[in-house]
Amino acid sequence: MANRMEKINDRANRYEEMTRKYGDPWIWGIYFMLILISLVETYSASSREVASMGVYMPIVKHAIFLGLGGAVVFVVHKIPYNNKNFLMFITVGLFVFTLISLVYVFFWGDIINGARRSFKIAGLSIQPTEFAKLSLVTFLSFILSRTQKEGGVSDKGMWGCFCVVAVFSMFTIKSGMTNFVLLVGISGIMMMVGGISLKKLGIAVLAFGMIGGGLYLIKNANDSKEETIMAAQNEQRMLDEGEANDENMAELALKEPAKPKDVDRSALRWNRVKDWWYSDSLVYRPITDKNSQEMFSRMAQAHGGVTGVFIGNSRETSRLPLAFSDYIYSIIVEDTGLIGGIFVLILYIFLLGRAGMIARRCRRTLPALIVIGTASMITLQALFHMAINTGVFPVSGQPLPLISKGGSSILIVSFAFALLLSISRTVAGLTDKQNATKEDQDLPEELRAENPSMLINYTNVWK
Repeated sequence: MANRMEKINDRANRYEEMTRKYGDPWIWGIYFMLILISLVETYSASSREVASMGVYMPIVKHAIFLGLGGAVVFVVHKIPYNNKNFLMFITVGLFVFTLISLVYVFFWGDIINGARRSFKIAGLSIQPTEFAKLSLVTFLSFILSRTQKEGGVSDKGMWGCFCVVAVFSMFTIKSGMTNFVLLVGISGIMMMVGGISLKKLGIAVLAFGMIGGGLYLIKNANDSKEETIMAAQNEQRMLDEGEANDENMAELALKEPAKPKDVDRSALRWNRVKDWWYSDSLVYRPITDKNSQEMFSRMAQAHGGVTGVFIGNSRETSRLPLAFSDYIYSIIVEDTGLIGGIFVLILYIFLLGRAGMIARRCRRTLPALIVIGTASMITLQALFHMAINTGVFPVSGQPLPLISKGGSSILIVSFAFALLLSISRTVAGLTDKQNATKEDQDLPEELRAENPSMLINYTNVWK
């Protein structure tokens, strides 16, 4: 019995030492597993790109972004989270950059699929909505940790969080409904974990819902008036110029009003929700341009069955639009079957569970909230992607974190993993009282709020 306890203690000590040096080994394991799946499945899902770019170019481009993400993880995870300059960068600095980017894209961004979504820096396409997710996590953590009081969060901190969420939501809703819902979901988790009561959250959600609904109704009424005025002006112009006759008046009646390049997608989103709500089965539906993504994604999953057709034997990858990004989970299920799909799901769920264990070991509120927030961001986005692919949610674009193609998404998720690893290293070091004192010295005094969920005995937390 004594020998067994010695082996357990020895193993726990080696584990703690490893974590102090490199960060949590389980987080590293999940990261490398997702990278491996990404390389294999993205290549399998790139048939359309292979036809136009050659056999190796698609995977080379994706590997470059994964390499850049790996470099971010390698460098950032070595920086203690409580380094003053680094802490200011990931909270206030990232918030300011994201807000400026969102405003710029809202008015002048590049239009993709009828909506302003990105801008380019040195040839690299930047999507501010990806930065917004991580920025929301770090800045809300900053606000909530500064405004902690006995029994929860002060009203000032609560309304500060609500205002940040409202501003981010206002600038992201045009780029995609799922991005908006995802931001709201992440912020809701952050505020509940941070100490804001469900009653206050409910009141704020109701208030913002009423305001948002009123603004939406006003917008629709104004759009309708603008279309009516435009049609009347065109008709009057033709009458004034003496050009009106039965033929061109009929042509005018049939002609739709000129649309700006930045298309209002609210009707499209509503139609997608209605199609999803009333589509009990797609079995007897004809394949059209509108439902091709749904149809081919379901075919891919049905073709995979329980065990899959094996990697590289996907049948639907050549037909499924965006198979390498928004619908890569369908290709994973086709290649590896239900077993592979469940395995990928478990990876993300385990990441969230592991983050919860790390958060409970944090002495301070700030690192605990950052850990929970970053893991929730990754896991929620993965669940949204899977839900869209399997028909649980309406059709919308959302990449699978670290697996789907996409430069901004890969870099942001890699940075999130680096934060998890950085904080796990710091937490492991806090078993030493001297290191715990240094953490308090490095943290600004207003950010030293005690973590209400921390374990009492920190000398054995890694055993």
